[in-house]
Amino acid sequence: MPSATPPIADTGPDAGDLRLFHTAVHPCGYWPEREARDLVLDPHDPRLGQVYPQALRWGFRRSGDIVYRPHCATCRACMSVRIPVDAFAPNRSQRRTAARNLDIESRVVAAERSDERLALYRRYLAARHPAGGMDDHGASEFDQFLIGTWNDGRLLELRLHGQLVAVAVTDLVDDALSAVYTFYEPELVSRGLGTLAILRQIAWARREGRRHLYLGYWIDGHRKMTYKRNFQPLEGFDGLLWRALPELAR
Repeated sequence: MPSATPPIADTGPDAGDLRLFHTAVHPCGYWPEREARDLVLDPHDPRLGQVYPQALRWGFRRSGDIVYRPHCATCRACMSVRIPVDAFAPNRSQRRTAARNLDIESRVVAAERSDERLALYRRYLAARHPAGGMDDHGASEFDQFLIGTWNDGRLLELRLHGQLVAVAVTDLVDDALSAVYTFYEPELVSRGLGTLAILRQIAWARREGRRHLYLGYWIDGHRKMTYKRNFQPLEGFDGLLWRALPELAR
């Protein structure tokens, strides 16, 4: 990585000198014709767990042990979004998804790899990201990408008649949950398991009195991101403030 940017603003006791780095330019994961660059909190700083809740509020996200935020020279398309869970009301499509999946049980478990979870993850990547650089992920990549070493994480498992059909990797922070990654059985795509996982995470956050569910990044006009705007109300971080985003017309 190139040299660090100026120190990050104070995020808590003894955190005023936490460093930020710019990554090198790399291909954009969302728009192949574009180049991307990220801001990354010092991955070796032992205070990452302490500052992570504030970093989420500043539009950062976790991938493995890396806390990053897109910071591209000519593009500001990626917007961090979150759901204020107490105000959330499912729309008609989401209510249908919930009703269609009443036979699916959910449980929160420790964030650990198992043979069953790894096999589901590999099936999902093979179906959803063929030849995309992730379809050869194995056990070490599962641990590095999803689990992490310093975060307080859990797995929300969804099971149909005992069979594992979806896993939502979720971080617990102060007064929020952060949806890190969700993978599910590709043969059950008609069930809307990605939407169901978010609905169950919202219910989980409500049970525990948490204010927000962070959903990562939303990109206006990107078809893979459209579903996030269907969770209303939805807030987006504009670089300074969180503001309400209107519902997509359907």
